[in-house]
Amino acid sequence: MPKFQLLPIFVALNTNTMLIIGIAGGSGSGKTTVVKELVRQLPENSVSVISQDAYYFDNGDKTPEEKKQINFDHPDAIEWPLLIDHLDRLKKGETIPMPIYTYVTCARSQEVIYVHPTEVILVEGIMVLVNEELRKRMDIKVFVDTDGDERLMRIIRRDIAERGRTWEDVLRHYQTFVKPMHQQFIEPTKRTADIILPRGSSPVVVDILASRIRMHLGK
Repeated sequence: MPKFQLLPIFVALNTNTMLIIGIAGGSGSGKTTVVKELVRQLPENSVSVISQDAYYFDNGDKTPEEKKQINFDHPDAIEWPLLIDHLDRLKKGETIPMPIYTYVTCARSQEVIYVHPTEVILVEGIMVLVNEELRKRMDIKVFVDTDGDERLMRIIRRDIAERGRTWEDVLRHYQTFVKPMHQQFIEPTKRTADIILPRGSSPVVVDILASRIRMHLGK
């Protein structure tokens, strides 16, 4: 059953200078759509986005066969200490150098994206509610809940178009990594969420969330 505990959360946060919102959900659930819509609706330059995907360990030195065995859906694939350190630095008012990670090469770029401290920080990724230390730093925890079949269709389209995988590669990866890791690590984090967005990115609920964030910014 979705739970929308919006008003109590924002009443408690009125005195904060920075609002940190975690947005999680399974692969292909529509998290990126939610983030883009929030950024679109909120005042310009009031929001910064940290992507969990940027913090995958650099595996550029592995062979092509070794890269196929990387489990991107396991918490151990993420450099959590660096992500948490960057979030802490943003809270202190510092600009951070967020890595750029490429799935095609499984490596981090030599370039970075400079993320500036703003009134709202969106931390987005499939596992951002898995890590307890990261959750402690969030004011609001959101889980984007989407039917498994719908997520699989989105994953197939995305991985073929953006990650250089064949149809067979996508299905093998889904059966080997995505589905079991979702059941073991990601789905259980729904219980830690303050807000569950049903049917992927329900426009009505996203509008309500954006409205409440604007109220916080106004106060």
